[in-house]
Amino acid sequence: MLDKLIKLALNKRLIVLITAVIMLVAGTYITVGLPVDIFPDLTAPTVTVMTEAHGMASEEVEALVTFPLEAAVNGATDVRRVRSSSSAGFSIVWVEFDWGTDIFIARQIVNEKIQNAKQSLPEGADNPVLAPISSIMGEIMLISLQIDEKNNTQNLNEMDLRSIADFDVRRRLLSISGVSQVIPLGGAVKQYQILVSPEKLASYGISLTQVLHAAEESNKNSSGGSYMSAGSEYLIRGIGRIQTIEDISRSVVAMKGGVPVYMSDIAEIQTGPAPKMGDGSANALPAVILTVQKQPETNTIELTAEIEKTLGLIQQSLPPGITINSSIFRQADFIQTSINNVISALRDGAILVIVVIALFLWNFRTTFISVLAIPFSIIITILVFQIFDIMINTMTLGGIAIAIGALVDDAIIDVENVFRRLKENKQKPEAERKNPLTIIYEASREIRSPMVNATIIIVIVFLPLFFLSGVEGRLLRPMGIAYVTSILASLFVALTLTPVLAYYLLPNARFMSKEGDSWLVTKMKYLYEKILHFTLRRPKALISIIVAALGITIAVIPFLGRSFLPEFNEGALTLSLVTLPGSSLDESNKIGNQAEEIILNFPEVKSTARRTGRAELDEHAQGVNGAELDVSFELKDRDKEEFITELRKALLVLPGTNVTIGQPIGHRIDHMLSGTRANIAVKIFGPDLQQLRSLAKQIQDEIFKIEGAVDVATDQEAEVPQTKIKFNRGAMALYGITVGELAEAIDIAFNGEKATLIREGQNTYDLIVRFDDNNRGSIEKIQSVLFDTPSGVKVPLSALAEVVNETGPNRISRENIQRKIVVQSNVSGRDLKSVIDEMKTRINTSISLPHGYYIEFGGQFESEQKATQIIALLSIVSVGAILLILFLQFGNFRSALFILANLPFALIGGVWSVYFTGGVITVASLVGFITLFGIAIRNGILLISHFNQLLSEGKSLHQAIVQGSLERLNPILMTAITAAFALIPLALGGGEPGKEIEAPMAIVILGGLLTSTALNMIVLPVLFFKFGNNFISRENVS
Repeated sequence: MLDKLIKLALNKRLIVLITAVIMLVAGTYITVGLPVDIFPDLTAPTVTVMTEAHGMASEEVEALVTFPLEAAVNGATDVRRVRSSSSAGFSIVWVEFDWGTDIFIARQIVNEKIQNAKQSLPEGADNPVLAPISSIMGEIMLISLQIDEKNNTQNLNEMDLRSIADFDVRRRLLSISGVSQVIPLGGAVKQYQILVSPEKLASYGISLTQVLHAAEESNKNSSGGSYMSAGSEYLIRGIGRIQTIEDISRSVVAMKGGVPVYMSDIAEIQTGPAPKMGDGSANALPAVILTVQKQPETNTIELTAEIEKTLGLIQQSLPPGITINSSIFRQADFIQTSINNVISALRDGAILVIVVIALFLWNFRTTFISVLAIPFSIIITILVFQIFDIMINTMTLGGIAIAIGALVDDAIIDVENVFRRLKENKQKPEAERKNPLTIIYEASREIRSPMVNATIIIVIVFLPLFFLSGVEGRLLRPMGIAYVTSILASLFVALTLTPVLAYYLLPNARFMSKEGDSWLVTKMKYLYEKILHFTLRRPKALISIIVAALGITIAVIPFLGRSFLPEFNEGALTLSLVTLPGSSLDESNKIGNQAEEIILNFPEVKSTARRTGRAELDEHAQGVNGAELDVSFELKDRDKEEFITELRKALLVLPGTNVTIGQPIGHRIDHMLSGTRANIAVKIFGPDLQQLRSLAKQIQDEIFKIEGAVDVATDQEAEVPQTKIKFNRGAMALYGITVGELAEAIDIAFNGEKATLIREGQNTYDLIVRFDDNNRGSIEKIQSVLFDTPSGVKVPLSALAEVVNETGPNRISRENIQRKIVVQSNVSGRDLKSVIDEMKTRINTSISLPHGYYIEFGGQFESEQKATQIIALLSIVSVGAILLILFLQFGNFRSALFILANLPFALIGGVWSVYFTGGVITVASLVGFITLFGIAIRNGILLISHFNQLLSEGKSLHQAIVQGSLERLNPILMTAITAAFALIPLALGGGEPGKEIEAPMAIVILGGLLTSTALNMIVLPVLFFKFGNNFISRENVS
């Protein structure tokens, strides 16, 4: 079939050329418009369920809200893990589905399940809400709004700032296509407040419930239908909505003795800030921080440009003194830098490939034909991406960049063979010469089989990548698709376009009549022939040296470190600051500001943004004692590792604060893998919170002793102060008040109850009813505050209940229906696996777990183990498949085994390249070995197939080996050196954004290519001479 394809291309050569030009133009046009992102979507299908439970303590939220929701979704179709966090007044449940589950189906499943659970939720809990669909890569921007006091001519305050953020900026941003959520944090949320005086209520004989009811009824419009008059229709409208604070003050609460009691008679009416659950700052100054999240599959760069444009328009309409800063964190900067870096590596690699080919072939026409395989292969790959809706990102570009040296391989092999056959034909007497079209067809057909089989083998070698699951599969699979697609495209080009171009450019060229090779190839063949004769005379010594080298290499492998993925270089840091549970927001703000000031003193730091606590719309479950700092930096006189080490040391001065340093994307990957913000998570499960904390403290102490373990911290789940009101049922019975009535009164009095919404133009604000500050804020005030009873008597709360200060848990975490606490750690200056191994050893020998308690390890190492097992297992299967293909091609296992000898040859260089560049094997390094083995096998096929061909022509074994090796030296060296040179820009850019995954792969391939090519050309002929053909008498080499 492929022979027919070559013949068809040559017979319809003009159509092939026109099609190629059209494809080049169309592909270039499509490439410009393809969506671009930094990575593929790495998000595990996760549905987040958030439930507000006003006024409830953590234990009540866990028992009454979280547990029913967990029970409802646990065991649902394709659910693999359910995590939750219960804190005061708030429940959050993460329902994680199997990879590959459609997120819309997952949301539908969860939504159906929680409909049943709603019926069992307590009266004070809101309806559960599903968080918007987002992804790990979804948080694309942080925007700060601040007041510039120098230009604040309207005396705007933090409530005005927050209102502008909520109603002007947020609404405009949400109207942009592609924005899924905008979460504001900081400033002060404006409320209309009715601050009731219990003493005044007592003097007027009015209950708190009456006040709430009056507030609810004070803000209504009504419709009275319509009537006709003088040919016009008039609508009848009752206008009763609140317009000013005076309207609230003049609202009637009740009539006493025929005299109206106004709201202002029993309460103070004001606008004021709502109680804060969190706060924000930028560069250590108060700010409202807006977190912008995008919808999946949205082009981040285009969306960011649209947001910037909208922000520019918004800024023009804002009052003087309000400044918008959109450069605090922009994922688009990292994406653009990464994409540019990979494209630069691709460009530089292509230039080096062209230089190498030109030096080997030493004429323009053959170089031009060979090099054209690069753009056409890339264009075909891009067209495939377009057809199958694959996004361009650093992984797909990286796959093409790694393949770029191999893209010319098939074309080089074809051109070199065609060139040699045309030259031989030209040197024959004119009567014996064949038609150039026939020569080109026969030359292309001659190398078609090894070329196709080599490409098939490369595809088979990459199969393990397509079976990877989890985040590593999502990350690396697009790279494999890009690599395999581009290699198959290059094969297609070599079978169609390359022969056609050879027909038009080579037969009548002047250099066809010249004898010999280029000067470079002539010199190399001269040197290589001497080496070959030398080694063929000493087969045993050479084989012994190689076996020893392989043995040493295999012995080194267990001493290499192991890690999941190389660390990204995002140009930004995400710091988690967690101070003591129970700390107030003011105290957390002080520590946060101190941290920002320390960080801003570093010359590398450009800006900081801090988000303390939780925003109203946020799915983060941290309390006011937790803060997240986003730090944008640019390295100057020191590397990133040194910078982060110094930063860690500087932040040690923060009192009672655990600091975890990561990067935005890495931080989110860690959180997705283990639910924590660090590389390693030690999860302790058990029923009793106090026992869990004790075990966590012991484990933390052990981890502190491990070298390389940094940012060691335990979940800040501890006992915090609580004022508990313990109902006295006997006393309550004397006054005829029920538990429900008193509980509701307490909720309204101290927590506040939203009575209605007040509109100011398009903006809406809550109207809250609660007791004034003179009757809340201390245990003494709470004890003495007056409450209503059904008998009409008002009594102090202490007469109905015991009011005491005690402690209770600040937060309760659960996973798969079990309570848990997590000890987390990052790794620095050491590989992940060795730290994990030491951690397990220390915990197993030092910690004794009570009955009902157990430990699980989570995080990156778990994914690394799974990926390594899958790659190792499927690589064995791949080798078996390759052996079968080689057997079918050569008809015997001996030739197949000779070719597979290139695998240990490649392994030697690959392992030592890892050893001398950090000594840590990552999943990216394993993919490098996969790629390397494919290239190495291709070179072996070219050599052994030519040996067999010469033997079939009647050559002696020695003659076949020498002639075959010299004739294949040029194509094998060209393909190996082009593949190697194309990788140099990637290998040298290990610390650059966008090249973090590709650099370890390139290093492995470079090292392996060096040894596999050298040993393929030196050792393989010796092995073939020693064991190749028992039926051919060996000549005396000397």
